[in-house]
Amino acid sequence: MSTKEIFKSRILDLTKRAYNRDIVTFTDFLDLQELNIINNLGTTSLGVSCQFYGGYQMSERQMVAFIPDAFSHSKNTLSNLLQYPIDCIKIVPLAVKFAEALNHRDYLGALVNLGIERSVIGDILVKGSYAYVFCLRRMTPFITENCTRIKHTNVKCEVIDHLTEVITPEFETITGSVASIRLDSIIGLAFKSSRSNSNGLIEGKKVFVHSKLITSNAYQLKPNDVVSVRGFGKFIYVDELSKTKKGRCRIQINRYI
Repeated sequence: MSTKEIFKSRILDLTKRAYNRDIVTFTDFLDLQELNIINNLGTTSLGVSCQFYGGYQMSERQMVAFIPDAFSHSKNTLSNLLQYPIDCIKIVPLAVKFAEALNHRDYLGALVNLGIERSVIGDILVKGSYAYVFCLRRMTPFITENCTRIKHTNVKCEVIDHLTEVITPEFETITGSVASIRLDSIIGLAFKSSRSNSNGLIEGKKVFVHSKLITSNAYQLKPNDVVSVRGFGKFIYVDELSKTKKGRCRIQINRYI
């Protein structure tokens, strides 16, 4: 059985458990390929609906909650049951003055080196000298006790209880003109690549819009669509701003930093 089929089987088990026991079940954190598989499964035919969440708005790695039909129509009941088991840990240097400039790979590498599986870790947001790490709640004690060093920098971990701090990605605003609101044209503007390179990414199944795999170069984006390109990054297509004299579309996108 292929890895994809094993994953589908695991997801179907979660949906059946939710339906048969009238409980909400959760996956671990999933990547874009896995989220796309679930989007295409059509779980409503199995008597459950699903919701996606990664701990904050616009997260990329997300957990999926499978909700029995009996609960999905009652907002009060659902709000009580839909408590994602996600914690947010803030990792800060013990001495900011002597801290290294750490990036996403440094934080992820340190966590994986502790023996942690990637599926229990969600997004990692680096904010200057510190970072926010989203993880499964059951892993929080282990991470806070054992994550004491990132590369050569000694660090400490603080659990953010109520997410009172503003946890949002940072963006670079990009404006420019494209021939049309085609996906390949806008990817080219976002990552300063040629149209042929953009087409290669789309045809290579590396482009997702709202976690759904898109394989058509001519796909038309809509305002506020979130586009993720594996290996390159993510951006939001904001909207068309105007038309140029030559009929090109002047647009704005917000690229995640």
